[in-house]
Amino acid sequence: MDGGEKSDLICAWALEEGFDRAGVAVLDRSEHEEAFERWLERGEHGEMSYLEKRRDVRLDPRLILDGARSAVCVALHYHPLRDSVESEGDLWPRVARYARGSDYHGVMERRLEALAERICAAFPGTGTRLYVDTGPVLERELAARAGIGVAGKNTNLLHPESGSWFLLGELFTTLELRPDPPISDLCGSCTRCLEECPTGAFPEPYRLDSNRCISYWTIEHRGPIPSHVRSSIGDWVFGCDVCQEVCPVNPGRDLWPEGEFHLPKRRADLDLASLLSLERERYVEIFRGTAMKRAKLEGLKRNAAVAMGNRGDKRYLPALSQALCDADPTVRGHAAWALGRIGNEAAVEVLESALGDEEHPVTRGEITASLQVLRDVGGQKQNQAQADLPTRVD
Repeated sequence: MDGGEKSDLICAWALEEGFDRAGVAVLDRSEHEEAFERWLERGEHGEMSYLEKRRDVRLDPRLILDGARSAVCVALHYHPLRDSVESEGDLWPRVARYARGSDYHGVMERRLEALAERICAAFPGTGTRLYVDTGPVLERELAARAGIGVAGKNTNLLHPESGSWFLLGELFTTLELRPDPPISDLCGSCTRCLEECPTGAFPEPYRLDSNRCISYWTIEHRGPIPSHVRSSIGDWVFGCDVCQEVCPVNPGRDLWPEGEFHLPKRRADLDLASLLSLERERYVEIFRGTAMKRAKLEGLKRNAAVAMGNRGDKRYLPALSQALCDADPTVRGHAAWALGRIGNEAAVEVLESALGDEEHPVTRGEITASLQVLRDVGGQKQNQAQADLPTRVD
């Protein structure tokens, strides 16, 4: 059996194991080494310092596995693009679609392990190693080499049949396989993703600045979100899909992935208020086996408070007031910020009471800043009311 026949067989097995597409890439040093180095030098990876580690392996995938020659790249659809419970409420429409169901890491790893077993059984002595977004792999470049997609200006891979709604995984092997042809550019002159990004996270086509990215701040960043960033996050709670939602390649795709990526009933009833008040034991129960655990409980509560503040709905005032007693100072601080955005006289009383009990210096600063905002607004309203009084004419 030659390399082409082996490639065809293995890719067919990948589909049998539940993947939507599969292709083969020959391993070679990255063609984007200089761009990647410049990206790191500019600090556009934010606080994701792990991207600086094992740089030699990241830039040369042949070092992943002794004797590695090829990578079998796979894609798995995750967005149904049909009406479902996922569109209901104030929380789930602002959770990135890939994270609403089961954790894709486990789903794809199990299937890649099954694929590796079939390969090793058919070709004894073959070495394999799999990755699903967890190791030093420039997976989009490999997948592009394998014909799984082509880079879009929003840095996502695009495919003419499934848009960008798919996840990537790789199985490195010592087999010499025939590579698949790459896909031609799909963006053309379109720049809609760059123009519609709420935070201007794309300084230029094919370049993402994580420091401006909503997904970075709501998932990867730990601790307080800088105050100047919060308003630009809008009401996104985990990730962001805007650059995919506006992409002309995506609308109208009639994809229907399996149930593991659909929002289960045990989480469907969660809204922003219940997420903000979630106890740890319940959090572990609800979010076990999901990608949303990446942000941790404190991060999800922090994000919920920011979303509430940006929505400006006074129905959130009770939940935010209660969150001023949360065990985590970051959650308390962001709840105070949100109260400052949508508060009234009752919010002032709650914040003043919390300030008397608050010992954390950063959180005290948040409360003080919100009180000042509310008092300034109250003063402006009072001055306006006085100015609107009729002038007495004797």
